Amino acid sequence: MEEKWYTFCMIVTDANRNNADREKWVVALGSVIAAIFLTSMKITVGLLTGSLGILSEAAHSGLDLVAAAITFFAVRISGKPADQKHAYGHGKIENLSALFETFLLLLTCVWIIYEAIQRLFFKNVQIEASIWAFVIMTISIVVDLTRSRALYRVAKKHQSQALEADALHFSTDVWSSAVVIGGLGLVKLAEFLHLVWLEKADAVSAMGVAGIVVYVSIQLGLKTISDLLDTVPPGTHDEIEKAAQVPGVVGVKQVRVRRSGPDIFADVTLTVGRDIPLESAHAIAGHAKASIRKILPGADVVVHVNPVTSANEDVVTTIRLIAARRGLGAHAIRINQIEAGLSLELHLEVEDDLDLDEAHTLVSMYEDDLRRELPDIIAITTHIEPDTDIDIAHPATVEDYQIVNQALDKVLKEGNIVTRPHELRVDTVGDSLQISFHLYSDPHTSIAEAHILAESVEQSLRLVLPNLGRVIIHEEPPEEIRKDDG
Repeated sequence: MEEKWYTFCMIVTDANRNNADREKWVVALGSVIAAIFLTSMKITVGLLTGSLGILSEAAHSGLDLVAAAITFFAVRISGKPADQKHAYGHGKIENLSALFETFLLLLTCVWIIYEAIQRLFFKNVQIEASIWAFVIMTISIVVDLTRSRALYRVAKKHQSQALEADALHFSTDVWSSAVVIGGLGLVKLAEFLHLVWLEKADAVSAMGVAGIVVYVSIQLGLKTISDLLDTVPPGTHDEIEKAAQVPGVVGVKQVRVRRSGPDIFADVTLTVGRDIPLESAHAIAGHAKASIRKILPGADVVVHVNPVTSANEDVVTTIRLIAARRGLGAHAIRINQIEAGLSLELHLEVEDDLDLDEAHTLVSMYEDDLRRELPDIIAITTHIEPDTDIDIAHPATVEDYQIVNQALDKVLKEGNIVTRPHELRVDTVGDSLQISFHLYSDPHTSIAEAHILAESVEQSLRLVLPNLGRVIIHEEPPEEIRKDDG
C-alpha cells in the first residue's frame, strides 16, 4: 500500500513539475516575442523618420532581446531532469542566466549615467520630439509593463531567478521609456516657454532611474551569487536542525542545504542510539524528513542516520553490540562484581568453518574491543561455539517416551514442582535424546526466577538421563489464567 502511495505521489510530483516547466517556458517565449516586436518596430520607425533617439531605443531593445533569448534557453535547459553528470539537475543554469542579465542591466545603467553626464555638462543634444517618438515609447511602456508583470508572477510562483531577472529587465525599460517620454515633453515645454534649462531635465531623470536600477540589480546579483555559492539563508540551518529533532534522535550532526534553480536540496545527518533496530532507525529518518519538508516545502531531503552510544544503553547491550560489530553472537552473559571492578563470562558464536586458531584470534580482538569501551571490565572469560546448531532429528520410540516421562516424574517430585509438563516432544539424534515440553508456573514469577527453575529442571534431568542432548523448556502461566486475561 505504501509503495502504491509513493508511486502516486511521484506521478503527481512529475506532473506538477512538467506544468511548472511549461508555464515558465511559455512566459519566457512571450518575452522573446515581445522583444522582437519592439526591436523591429523601433528600427523600422527610426529608419523611416531618421530619428537617432528612436534608433538608440532600438539598440536598447536589441539588448533586451538578447537577454530574453538567454532567459528562454536557460529555462528550457533548467527543466531537464538530473543525470549522471548533473546529480542535482540543471537548475543552476537559471542562476547563471540571472547573473548575466544583471551584468547587462548594470552595463546599460553605466551607459545611461555616462550619457546623462555628457548631456548635462559637456555637450548639447538636440532631441527630436516627433509624434512617432511618443507613439513608440507609449507602446513600449504597455508591452514592457505587461511582460514584466507576467514574468514576476511566474518567477515568484516557481522561484525562478532567470525569470525574475528578465522581469527586472522589462520593468527598467518601463522606467527608461517613461523618462524618454518625459524628456520629450520637457523639450516641447521648453520650446513653448523658452526655458533652455528644461532640456536638461531628461538627463537628470535618467540618472535617477539608472541609480534605482543599479541598486535593484546589485541586490539581485548578490542573491544570485549566494545561490551559486550555496549560501544558506540566515536562520535556515537552525530551523532545519530544530525540525530534525524528532523522537528517537540523539543529535543532529550535519546540515547542508543548496539551491539549484527553483529546486532545494537538503542533506541531513542524524545520530540515533546504536541499540535500536534498523527498521526503527529508518522510521526515525522518515519522520525527520517529513518534519524538514514542513519548513522547506517541495525540497529534496536526504536523511542519513549514524549510530552512536546513547545515554540509555546498558552494559549488556553494549557487550552484544560490540560482538555484532565483529560478526559474533553473544549470549549467556554473566557479569560479576569483584573488588577491582567487573568480571565477564559469556558465550560467543563464531562461523562454523573457522578453525580454532582463527576463532581464537577473532575472539581476542573482540575482548580488546570490550576492554577499550568498557574499562571497568578487568576479567573476561569466553566460551567459543559454532553459530549454527543444525541436527537431523528422528521421532523417538514409545520406549523413549516412557523413559523420559519416568525421568520427568522423578525430577518434578524431588523438586516439589506440582504442575505437570505438557506438549512433550522427544526426538533422537544419533544416540542422544532431545526433548522439549511446556511447564506451568506462577504468573507472577519473575523471568529471572523462571529461568533459574528451568535450568534446575534441565540439570536434574541430565543426572537422570546421561544420554540427554538438547533440552527446551517453555514456561507459561496456567491456561485458565491466560484465558481470563484475554
